[in-house]
Amino acid sequence: MADSISILVADDHPLFREGVVHSLASQPDFEVVGQASCGEDALRMACDFVPDVVLLDITMPGWGGIVTAEKITTACPTTKVVMLTVMEDESKLLASFKAGARAYVLKGVSAHELARVVRSVAQGEVYVTPSLAAGILVTLTRGPAPQDPLEGLTERESAILKLVVEGLTNREIGDRLHLSEKTIKHYITNILEKLHVRSRMEAAMLAVRAAGRDVAK
Repeated sequence: MADSISILVADDHPLFREGVVHSLASQPDFEVVGQASCGEDALRMACDFVPDVVLLDITMPGWGGIVTAEKITTACPTTKVVMLTVMEDESKLLASFKAGARAYVLKGVSAHELARVVRSVAQGEVYVTPSLAAGILVTLTRGPAPQDPLEGLTERESAILKLVVEGLTNREIGDRLHLSEKTIKHYITNILEKLHVRSRMEAAMLAVRAAGRDVAK
């Protein structure tokens, strides 16, 4: 299928990996091009197939998921990396995004939600599992340093940016906040202008980096 999303799954637990592969392969717009059980194999297969998306277990033997993510995104700049983990760890989340990952997903996620995340990431969005998003973006509500552009956001704009980081579309954000999709689009435009960025992905990454600076203090 010309418009299918090609996916590589890397996890050292065969039962979990096979379950993920089976779930993804059942989607008509997905094509699973390979499976790997360690970082080294994941990098080799990523270079061979150049998939749209790679799902990486963060605790694989050998290099581990974070190092593997950095190597894959360096070798295959068009490939998007999704980290799969059982750890609700903000430091691991920040390290994953610093390594080039586009999403951080807990392994307890439903098959439907994982498919939504893969599609979103393939389209250039970023995603943080909701249970971690609130903590990592605490700086949005308590206020960063005065020179931080996030300080210029209104309470409503901060709330919308938090939902952007979670990977929601304009329509989904509108449904969550009981606002029209057109209104959300207007808010997003204002957010991008205030943050001096060109895309919602850049805005989301700016928010994650700002939260990381705050956590490091």
